[in-house]
Amino acid sequence: MSASRITFLAVATSFTAVASLQSLIIPVLSTIGADLGADAVGQTWMLTAWLISAAVATPLLGRAGDLVGRRRMYLLALGAVAVGSLLSAFAPNLTVMLFARVLQGLGAAVFPLGFGLVRDAFPPARLAGAIGGLSAIMAVGSGLGTVIAGPVSAVIGWRGLFALPLVLAATGLVLGWFGLARSTTRATGRINVLAAVLLSGWLVALLLPLSSGNQWGWGSPIVLSLFVVAAILAAAWVAVELRSRNPLVDMKIMRLPAVWTTNATALLTGAAMFGVWAYLPRLAETPTSSGYGLGVDASTAGLIMLPMLVTMASVGFVAGPLSRVLPFAAQLTLGAFLSALASLGIAFLHDNVWTLAAAAAVLGLGTGLVTSSTPNLIVRSVPADQVGIATGMNANIRTIGGAIGTTVFAAAIGATLGAAGLPAESGYVAAFVIGAVLALVGGLVPFFGRSRPVRPEARAIPVIESPLEELAEAA
Repeated sequence: MSASRITFLAVATSFTAVASLQSLIIPVLSTIGADLGADAVGQTWMLTAWLISAAVATPLLGRAGDLVGRRRMYLLALGAVAVGSLLSAFAPNLTVMLFARVLQGLGAAVFPLGFGLVRDAFPPARLAGAIGGLSAIMAVGSGLGTVIAGPVSAVIGWRGLFALPLVLAATGLVLGWFGLARSTTRATGRINVLAAVLLSGWLVALLLPLSSGNQWGWGSPIVLSLFVVAAILAAAWVAVELRSRNPLVDMKIMRLPAVWTTNATALLTGAAMFGVWAYLPRLAETPTSSGYGLGVDASTAGLIMLPMLVTMASVGFVAGPLSRVLPFAAQLTLGAFLSALASLGIAFLHDNVWTLAAAAAVLGLGTGLVTSSTPNLIVRSVPADQVGIATGMNANIRTIGGAIGTTVFAAAIGATLGAAGLPAESGYVAAFVIGAVLALVGGLVPFFGRSRPVRPEARAIPVIESPLEELAEAA
């Protein structure tokens, strides 16, 4: 088996493991909380701990990989996922579970590290197809938890859910240890400690109120104070980066039209995507007594989401060859528009399982195009020694968008709670319309910048192969 195929298989396995942890516990959060004695705040922290850990680790370990070697950082991040998954499966209390979720969050760094490893291992003619395939796998993994959590936990319990990321992480570690080559392209300099502290600080200060604002109250002093702190630290971080000889994030790279427009679209479509993922199953599970809900169980709600995974994977694997006739920038816009259409469909056509499943299928098409085109635009637009930090920041921006999206959806739906504890139909309609607007605006953003590579050789990258061949031969 060639080195490029081993690299693709190792990275694909790790992407599935880490991405699944984003949504794996959401459908069974209340069940886990009951077993571990965690109230609503404690349950929220199971999600927040992963979110903050991932947000901090993704750019920092991505940059460390650019400097000291991506293989080394990749193995470290994936090892944290394996240990965290094992601890989660046997967690006796909330404290251990939160520590395990922090370890799992460190694994989010495999996304920028994995894209960098693939760029090192693949020739230009096959690079775009490989990145598109990995992006599809990452997106499918993110939605996988929503689909399988209900049925799997019903059979073997919620602790058994962590067997999937544990086995995948262990497999990725073995493949990575024996099959990944050490990075030959490395950045020079060192990690700017002050910039790293400021970056971590504003990410934590921003994500804490976004994820816990519903419990703390949006007008509470702690929420308002954290937003102010986040703004101050973010401004200080940018000032430090602009003056640094060894910036953690090169602001010249971030200002490139292909980069900033792609990041802006990632923020907006991420908000729409994660909001729909979180609340489409809840809409379907709403009791029929509400007058609009379908009253399905968690397993059926997961099956409604299944078409999304199928279309998402399908379009992701053909995004590379498709770019010969539809450039990645156009794919990004089309994907955002399809996501907006799906969200509108859910808002106004949710009276039966089949219409929701059809909307989920369209959402999968849109999400697949967005997630496969985004890293391709970033990777082909930045120098080789900036791939880790550039893709890491893009993943972080999508994460921030996801936190914003779920918060906005929760606020719109929660504002219509009735005496019976059920939200009004108008709350769901408003939330999904907001999701559609976010995705629509995200699709328009690329028109404000030109997606051009900064490296002359990147312009000549032909897109002629699909990573399906890599998977077939690897198997």
